[in-house]
Amino acid sequence: MASSKLKSPASAPDLEILGDQITIHPGGYVEPPSTSQDASPERNLVEHMVRFRESPLDFLREVSLHISGAGWRAYDDILGQPIFYSGFTEEMKAGVSNSPMLKSRIRELAQRRVDVESDEGLLGEGEKSHRRFQQRRDEIEQSLKEVAADLTDKMICKMESKRFIRGAYYIATQLLTRAYHQGIHVSSEEVLRLRSVAEKAALKKHSIIFLPCHKSHVDYVSLQLIFYRLGIALPTVVAGDNLNFPVVGTFLQNAGAMYIRRSFSADGLYTTLVQAYMDTLLQKGLNVECFIEGGRSRTGKLLSPKFGILSFLLDSVLSGRVEDAIICPVSTQYDKVIETESYISELLGQPKPKENLMDFLSASSVLSLKLGRVDVRFHEPWSLQSFIAEQRSRGDRSSSLSGRNSSDGPERIRLLRTLGFKVLSDINEVSVVMPTALIGTVLLTLRGRGVGKAELIRRVDWLSDRVRAKGGRVAHFAGAPTSLVVDRGLDVLGPSLVGIVEGLAETTYHAVDRFQLSFYRNMTIHLFISEALVSAAMYTRIKQGGGPANQRISYEALFDQVSFLSQLFRGEFIYPTIGLQANLDKTLRGLEADDVITVARNSAGEAVFAELSPAERTRGRENYDFYCFLIWPFIESTWLGAVSLMGLTPPLDIIAKDTWLDLKQTQDRAQLLGKTLYHQGDLSYFEAVNKETLKNAFQRFEEEGIVVLSNSRGSKIPTMVKLDTGWTPARDKKSGMITPRGKLWQFAEAIAQSRREGKNRRDGATVSTRVLALADKMGQELYAYANAAATSGRANEGSSSKKRRRKEISTKARL
Repeated sequence: MASSKLKSPASAPDLEILGDQITIHPGGYVEPPSTSQDASPERNLVEHMVRFRESPLDFLREVSLHISGAGWRAYDDILGQPIFYSGFTEEMKAGVSNSPMLKSRIRELAQRRVDVESDEGLLGEGEKSHRRFQQRRDEIEQSLKEVAADLTDKMICKMESKRFIRGAYYIATQLLTRAYHQGIHVSSEEVLRLRSVAEKAALKKHSIIFLPCHKSHVDYVSLQLIFYRLGIALPTVVAGDNLNFPVVGTFLQNAGAMYIRRSFSADGLYTTLVQAYMDTLLQKGLNVECFIEGGRSRTGKLLSPKFGILSFLLDSVLSGRVEDAIICPVSTQYDKVIETESYISELLGQPKPKENLMDFLSASSVLSLKLGRVDVRFHEPWSLQSFIAEQRSRGDRSSSLSGRNSSDGPERIRLLRTLGFKVLSDINEVSVVMPTALIGTVLLTLRGRGVGKAELIRRVDWLSDRVRAKGGRVAHFAGAPTSLVVDRGLDVLGPSLVGIVEGLAETTYHAVDRFQLSFYRNMTIHLFISEALVSAAMYTRIKQGGGPANQRISYEALFDQVSFLSQLFRGEFIYPTIGLQANLDKTLRGLEADDVITVARNSAGEAVFAELSPAERTRGRENYDFYCFLIWPFIESTWLGAVSLMGLTPPLDIIAKDTWLDLKQTQDRAQLLGKTLYHQGDLSYFEAVNKETLKNAFQRFEEEGIVVLSNSRGSKIPTMVKLDTGWTPARDKKSGMITPRGKLWQFAEAIAQSRREGKNRRDGATVSTRVLALADKMGQELYAYANAAATSGRANEGSSSKKRRRKEISTKARL
């Protein structure tokens, strides 16, 4: 069927009608030559901007179009509530300050303070005391209102000028297309659906809450560009106050950013202020953008959801202060993430540098790089009110899911967790696997040092097919052959990540920076986590070697190990919701259909045992090994964390048996232990020492009751840790060495059963001698530091007590 194009004047977006498919293009879009019968439904939304050196006249013409607001650049007829007009900021401030919730909180805080002063006798006695009481309360209320107004001004976004946002769009597009030279790609079908939802939401004055994953600072830039280009009202972007540094902070705030503290649960006024602002945004039908993971993912895979802002948004609807809001999960994927090098430094223990203008400007060198493209995918939006109603319909929860009074109830917390993990599941569902992720995954799941070009292309094809078979998406490249896609991916990754060995029988590629490549491998692991867990569980038998009969595993043993590993990594990965038993059976049938394993069943069709298929053995276990290589680094990291806990066994000569250790120092020592074991050959994966995975392991240990944490609300008071008495290993009374026995030892051994076997080691013998001695050495250093700190604290206790008394007297005098 012949295609026709509807063109609007003045560079308005074009609609292409091809058969029954409707596709939106930016003005002036030229369809690239296709080498396939199937046209890709994905389009580059942001065209390359003209550069002055290439064409001065066209450059000046383009700048004038943006300044004058010609065509779509005017950003006048948008889908959503009015934004970017003079007086917007004052309206938002008024909405927050007039919030009944905020007024009530200010009165409550003032009353509590006056009560304290009255009890301390600071307000006098008799009738004079009553007048002073009222006067003092009014003074405190006024003071709190001034504080709230100042906090509001620093927090809220300030969408005041359309001329500003036009210029900001032009500048951001110039910068982004220089770094990501292949532009921003979106699904035409998803974009049209989003515009339709935005149009209906605008009529009902409902906000759209965009909940994207977070891999880079480019995330919010690319999303704002998309919304601007499509004529959708820009959302207010929730950002950490670490980005509010001079010049850049003001620029972002005027472009739609709002700033909040990283932690403020103990500050009643600030908490209420944030809730009042969220209510104001949603009541006015303004769109909101909040990163569901909180901070950026340093590992490449989705992090567990953060429930802070999500809780405020949920409460606005749950309490009835807001009628409804639309949830839209968003996935943003990159050929190459700008910050990966800094991520690796942080994961290896280097402190995160504080954002500042000089670092921002020094990143300008990145803008000349060719980092490929950005792919943004929008899940089908859904009603938050409908989600709440659906959860209520599963049980009689109406009493526990209504209003702020039950905000800490178990049912409301369960609802919040369900909401968070549903969003993550939706993001995974629409995520696109980029060519760099395919290449990185292949290179890190091979047994050899390198791979030839033909074999690399073959494995990328195989992996692409497996991604699609699992319901995933692979980025389209206008029907380009795999060889060309691989060449583009290798070019983007560059020689610092993937090396080339010339002068051989065939060109051979190898991983140079395995740690950084693991970031791209982790972009695919969510698709194969079930197969990876089953393969790791089967490895407990396969690692023993011998004939096929010796390597087969009974269904009971397989179920037990898969259950153990699933529980171990429940904070790392998102599992299917069908339950362990059903998911295991489904995974076994899938691996059997792919001819990776053979499952023996009884007459009732129940699995009896599983083993590698003859075909998989003939292939050299390449597909089975692929699944193992995906999960092995995480198994090693958790094993490392468990072994490091052995070192927390109190020494025999310690005076205080109830000594607490600094958690951060404990995790740093675990990381140091891991680096030592890697370089000594007792750890197979260097990425196993990464800080984030170790933190997740310690969180899992706390949930299991292995360690006990002493959390503090104060940011300057460190969190402390110690082993639970029931999990603490014993020491030999003569040698003082930790004995490899007990619950913690058995726990570490259970993890080690699925570890990759090294060439020059066997797990049990190594762990029980040299590795255990190294862990003990790390632990004794922690105890020595703790004892020294306790001694210093007792010496300073007297002087600190005097300082506290002087400060108390001084405070009373001022009041």
